[in-house]
Amino acid sequence: MINSLLRKITNWEAWPFKLLYAPLVPFWVMYMLRSRAVWFFTPSNPKITFGGMEGEPKQEMYNLLPEGLYPNTIYVNPGMPETSLLDLLRNSGIQYPFVVKPDNGGQGILFRKIDQPKQLLLYHKLVPDVYIIQDLIKYPMEVSVFYIRYPNNSNGIITGFLHKVPMHVVGDGSSTLCRLIEHHPKASKRIGELKLKHSEKWNSVLSAGESYPLSFAANHNRGARFFDLKDQIDDKLVAVFDKISLQVDDFFYGRYDILCNNVDDLKQGKNFQIIEFNGCGAEPNHFYDTGYTLLGAYKEILKHWKALYEISKFNRQHRHIQPWPYWKGREFLNSANQRTARMKEIDKQIP
Repeated sequence: MINSLLRKITNWEAWPFKLLYAPLVPFWVMYMLRSRAVWFFTPSNPKITFGGMEGEPKQEMYNLLPEGLYPNTIYVNPGMPETSLLDLLRNSGIQYPFVVKPDNGGQGILFRKIDQPKQLLLYHKLVPDVYIIQDLIKYPMEVSVFYIRYPNNSNGIITGFLHKVPMHVVGDGSSTLCRLIEHHPKASKRIGELKLKHSEKWNSVLSAGESYPLSFAANHNRGARFFDLKDQIDDKLVAVFDKISLQVDDFFYGRYDILCNNVDDLKQGKNFQIIEFNGCGAEPNHFYDTGYTLLGAYKEILKHWKALYEISKFNRQHRHIQPWPYWKGREFLNSANQRTARMKEIDKQIP
């Protein structure tokens, strides 16, 4: 029991978000005091709601991207009659299997792969907010790119480049899916959730070498594994994201999540799709799984917060983009938090 407790204490990457960031709160408060604004970060990405800290609609982000850089996407209103939903899907050209996710959401909450109509209709019945139906992109590699550009520069920098592998197990020809999950370092901590989502195959034996996905969301909090690609960051890669960010216009700080054929193609600006890009609320997630110490992770976070403060300050002083008023931000954040809490509960109900 003591050894288990020590592992939990020293395994800082598995700490709850609030606990991990608690020691850094004084630095965030310092930036609020310097700016004389609680929501000092909102000018960072002026065309994204709340600067992209939280609660921004994905539709808003997709509308900023040039066509062809993101998957074919349709938006579904809650309460739409089922016949209208199926007609909308049929007319969109999107084929099964596809993915669904909330228009306002994150952390992989309510992200699902849909293989047949009954799954879609259950999702539609339970999800009370606008959600997205989107082509399932079959490029083999998912990466994230953390990009920063100061408003007075036409060139930015890439501070993090990751290969993200969604949580999965590999069969050995004799073990059931249940047994493989029980022995998986991350999946074993989510057995209840995974049993709901994979109940039909729970007692099935996977063939030797068969890779079985436990999640299609390549998020850290969904058990994905990250591999550092920082040695692949070069002028070609930066140029690709300079071009995209200048086309988006007024995007200065955040993270792109991308499916691509391979890194070389991405550097040539071909064979990739932007799944989404996140604004100033994006975590510099390249310190997970990649050998950082806790102190090193804190240094990385603070480096990014400093850039966020400086970009926001520049846009405020030189472009006259004011931070959100306190009460506007508070009401928006309360609403976003309530929506997230509601979605987390629904997430537990959908296989």
